[in-house]
Amino acid sequence: MLKTISLRLPKFKLEIYSIIILITVGCKEPKKETITIAAAANMQYAIEEISNAFTKQTGVPCELVISSSGKLTAQIIEGAPYDIFVSANMKYPNEIHENKLALETPKVYAYGQLVLWSMDQELTPSLEILTDSRVVNVAIANPRTAPYGKAAVEILNKNNIYDAVADKLVYGESVSQTNQFILSKSSEIGFTAMSVVLSKKIKDQGRWIPLDKKEYTPIEQGAVMIKREIQDSTNIRKFYEFLFSKDAREILEDFGYLVVE
Repeated sequence: MLKTISLRLPKFKLEIYSIIILITVGCKEPKKETITIAAAANMQYAIEEISNAFTKQTGVPCELVISSSGKLTAQIIEGAPYDIFVSANMKYPNEIHENKLALETPKVYAYGQLVLWSMDQELTPSLEILTDSRVVNVAIANPRTAPYGKAAVEILNKNNIYDAVADKLVYGESVSQTNQFILSKSSEIGFTAMSVVLSKKIKDQGRWIPLDKKEYTPIEQGAVMIKREIQDSTNIRKFYEFLFSKDAREILEDFGYLVVE
């Protein structure tokens, strides 16, 4: 047979404990929900600095998910729990909006710039060098899902060398994977975002040249807030507004983006 032991405390002690509990609950700081930001691979380094600056200013933590814009869009449509989508173009944020998954109409936050980059000290980056026999592989992001890959194809066609280098093209799932091909020297040269070669982690590695902006469609990079069933959008809106703030614009400019005033 089990015995039940009752613990009886003096009335005054119970009152003290009640006061302590009330004080503890009353002093507890409100929880600051983490914001999950899905960002295009070209924004990997810039979004890290922007989110760190935002967290330092507001105390709101951020979690980053980096991939190609096309892949992130597919995940969002399938219900991935992202709060903000920072894309490499406007096509995908608009697609999110058309699917009624956006809190507001997407906006352009910056324009990306394309560069040609090589870790091979024997090569001087140029469009002409792409047809050279010393270049066996040319890294490029998948033009079907990555805006920077699409821009690279436009440049190749504009300079009438696409057919000459088509067999050399090695496609990365995103700018991030393309960078790996270049850094590992599995590709002698490749197309990437200027934001990558200007980042602290990559800066001064290899040689690169900017490509003529007139030879590819402007890379309008857009952002959109994602609509979710259960959501407090207060902090999400704070980050979205911060992305268009003076502080964020300065960071974007440091990474070679052309910013929207």
